[in-house]
Amino acid sequence: MLTSDPALPVTLPASAPTRDRRRAGGLVGAGLLVGGLVLAWCAWEMTSLVTLVRVLLLVAGLLVAINGLGRLAQVVCGKPVDVVFCLAMAWLTLLLAAAALAPWLPLGNHADSVAGLSSPIFAEPGGLGAEHPLGTNNYGLDVLSRTVHGARTSLVVALLAVLIGTVVGGLVGLVSGFVRGATDRVVGILANTLLAVPPLILLIALGTVLEPSVRAIAFALSLLTIPSMVRLARANTITVAQREYVLAARAIGAGQVRLMLREVLPNVLLPVLSLAIVMISVLVVAEASLSFLGIGIEQPEPTWGNMIAEGQGGVMEKHPFIVVVPGICLFLTVFSFNLLGEKAQKRWDPRSAKL
Repeated sequence: MLTSDPALPVTLPASAPTRDRRRAGGLVGAGLLVGGLVLAWCAWEMTSLVTLVRVLLLVAGLLVAINGLGRLAQVVCGKPVDVVFCLAMAWLTLLLAAAALAPWLPLGNHADSVAGLSSPIFAEPGGLGAEHPLGTNNYGLDVLSRTVHGARTSLVVALLAVLIGTVVGGLVGLVSGFVRGATDRVVGILANTLLAVPPLILLIALGTVLEPSVRAIAFALSLLTIPSMVRLARANTITVAQREYVLAARAIGAGQVRLMLREVLPNVLLPVLSLAIVMISVLVVAEASLSFLGIGIEQPEPTWGNMIAEGQGGVMEKHPFIVVVPGICLFLTVFSFNLLGEKAQKRWDPRSAKL
């Protein structure tokens, strides 16, 4: 019996067609999830197949499984779920954890070429439980171990470069946009000068001068971040500095430093951080490009770039896993950071929220 009191909520049971549709959607999602995982598992374990065919089957199985997982999540939550974003965050979490714990994980030889002489060269991926799950390279070094340690190097370089670029560029842009005048003109000229230089040319020039170390490469890559950070921080500072609460604080006698740090900086910080997340993916690719060209981190220290470079000279045609494994990791990492940066911009940057 339904009550006529408008203060009490009325809960109607779900109709039979709705329950049937949800049940059918759940069954389809479960079938796709199980079928995709089975296909991916078979592709992983069937070592007799050509590596490229295994990779294609593995990717197809994972795509089917993701589709099924999305259907199941929608049935459980009652609304669409961004499964791709959730999986991207799971990948970043796994990658960061593996990179941080790499020295303590039970991984194979990743950099000792002398010790690798006792291991088979270009061993095909053996699947889970094998001595070399993802195979070995031309020096007998374990590809899985090199991939994890390469992630450690690539992420450290990218994160350090973004940190330097965000701090330096953000502060310079903040001061430039708040002080204006001659300071703003000089900073604008310098930022536009750096932006006018082709990034690859700039990196190659710096790579030939600086030593191939993590700190030197991070410093070189930070120069790609600083101009964009300066322009974003400056534009947001000019906008925020004209708002009522800043003018009110200035009217009651607040000093310049207090206005910048207490009133302006908190409102400029979030858009800058959202750009910093996107720049991580850009710098991961930039570091891989330098290492691929031979002017970044040198062998035998692994990075994804110099691992991909090992496929030159006809090696990839015979042993595609040498390039496929670090290439997939590079793609997933860049894709995940781009998704995270896009979400952060929509949430933190008011200009992006209006698009």
